[in-house]
Amino acid sequence: MIAIELIPVEEFQRVRKVAIPQYDQLALLADMCRANALATVKRAGSGHLGSSFSALDIVSWLYFAEMNTVRLGLDHPDRDIYFSSKGHDVPGQYAVLFALGLLPAEQFLNLRRLGGTHGHPDVSIPGMEANSGSLGMGISKAKGMVLGKTLKGAGGRVFVMTGDGELQEGQIWESLQTTCHQKITNIHVIVDCNKIQTDKPVSEIIDLGNLEKKFEVFGWHVERCDGHDFSKLAEVFNRFQQVSHKPKVLIAETVKGKGISFMEGPQALRDGQGLYRWHAGAPDDDAFEAGYQEIVDGLNARLEGWGLTPLTTKVLERRAKSRVRLKDTAEKVVNAFGEALVELGAQRKDIVVMDADLSADCGLRPFENAFPERFIENGIAEQDMVSTAGGLALQGFLPIVNSFGVFLASRANEQIYTNATEKTKIIYVCHYAGLIPAGPGKSHQSLRDISLLGALPNCIIIEPCNGVETKHALEWCVQEATETCMLRLVISPSPRPIPLPPDYQFAWGRGTVVSDGKDAALLAYGPVMLHEALLASAILKEEGFSLKIVNLPWLNRMDVDWLEEIVADCEVIFTLDNHFRSGGLGDCFLNTAQLSNALRFKRLIKLAIEDYPACGTPPEVLRYHQLDGASLAARVRSAVDHTPT
Repeated sequence: MIAIELIPVEEFQRVRKVAIPQYDQLALLADMCRANALATVKRAGSGHLGSSFSALDIVSWLYFAEMNTVRLGLDHPDRDIYFSSKGHDVPGQYAVLFALGLLPAEQFLNLRRLGGTHGHPDVSIPGMEANSGSLGMGISKAKGMVLGKTLKGAGGRVFVMTGDGELQEGQIWESLQTTCHQKITNIHVIVDCNKIQTDKPVSEIIDLGNLEKKFEVFGWHVERCDGHDFSKLAEVFNRFQQVSHKPKVLIAETVKGKGISFMEGPQALRDGQGLYRWHAGAPDDDAFEAGYQEIVDGLNARLEGWGLTPLTTKVLERRAKSRVRLKDTAEKVVNAFGEALVELGAQRKDIVVMDADLSADCGLRPFENAFPERFIENGIAEQDMVSTAGGLALQGFLPIVNSFGVFLASRANEQIYTNATEKTKIIYVCHYAGLIPAGPGKSHQSLRDISLLGALPNCIIIEPCNGVETKHALEWCVQEATETCMLRLVISPSPRPIPLPPDYQFAWGRGTVVSDGKDAALLAYGPVMLHEALLASAILKEEGFSLKIVNLPWLNRMDVDWLEEIVADCEVIFTLDNHFRSGGLGDCFLNTAQLSNALRFKRLIKLAIEDYPACGTPPEVLRYHQLDGASLAARVRSAVDHTPT
């Protein structure tokens, strides 16, 4: 058995009361927060430890020693404000807020669960001052907070944390110059300079060069120090108090994964042969036990050295320890995508694959290794990446552009539009499509990309349901399409392999029946929603209701003749979108139906996400939005029962 343990608030209060040197006390408190952050990430099954640990000493300094926030309260207009622009470090910030009694235990313990804390900052959580989203927004938002305080006549400083990789985003540099031009000085930017991005060193992705000179040329007062040395942090923030004519930036030299030896950047990169494995996800049982024990043993040794009793912890959960690592047999469409990329790359020398620091997540590593000369790592700079793709396309190449859909479709939308007006062909691959996984929160759930790119007259949007269809879809986009294409790919393992007929042909505007029925038809796409649709069909079948499930991967193009035939015997048609209600498959069906006398008078009911997405486990969130199999079955039956005759 493994035990997931929590250091309770009372222990933090005990340590804060003891008469030991301030910096030693802060080091104890920060490591206690590391232990609690590790426990919540393990319990959640996912989270960002490397980034949390690199920033935690700085966050601890700010809350425990520097800011007036705790003394004045979270709602006081004169409070100091701290928030993270990068957002990945929020498990560590939650641990600090919990330690101070500002975040209730029931929320803190339920990281990435419905009603708990979100995987990225969200203002619905006590102590969170701003939501994080696409990287690069934080300095601009901090600038607005300072302006707001000035206009209201309120006091208090504004501190914002950025990542070093985040500095690749263009908005960062816009905000640096406007802050100085607008003479905004009560702003303190802290760069968590841990030198590692998702899984590779920053210097290998996009080297940042001389950061001091870059900040200075924009007119900022710049300091650099060890971000884990509290005495150095104290000196820097004391000097900042004396600088009233410039905005301030601290380049904090930190270690990703600080506090657990095998997670710390240099060692972890050596262990991973150049790749860092602790950016995201929860550690396995052995790593969790080893890491937690290392932190707690170190804490107790220091407490003993000060003549204090060891920590008292509270067991939150016990789990049977997995001694055998089972082979992951769940299908991931991104793996099929990566295989197909390599096959097509061997055939087509004009293919250039582009990435925004997500090569592993997007299944691009095989292509990166096979064809390094045609793989472009653009870093965290989606707008630049998309316009670069536009230039490649104008030179006769076929760019295949990859990032998480929520960042690619929205952040670079204007650049995508401009490329489309040039009538070149580019393939945009929007990974992490849809509602699931929901643990990271609304900043990562891509639910508007179909509507954003579907508005382009010459853009075809496809979401495949399984690995086989993924390969067919990519091959069609590369070999047959004459227009810009967008592929939506889910990032999680498929809940089940979605069945396709042996003779299934991937054809323009057409799909296939995956479960036959006659009382109503439900059109869906992708592994997540088709799985729930098939569950609903099975539930309804037991009630004597026959629901036809149709896989339709074409999200903004439909073959009218095929559609008429496939739903001919059903008077009620449901569409199920892994997207907001507007602009998805439901709207495409509605527009197509107006072209057909056979379809025009059928009853259409659109099922989709109706509000900003919830954060939690997949079952929790699907149920919350009434899109799980049981809820869908109830909604279908209710709607059909109330259909006018």
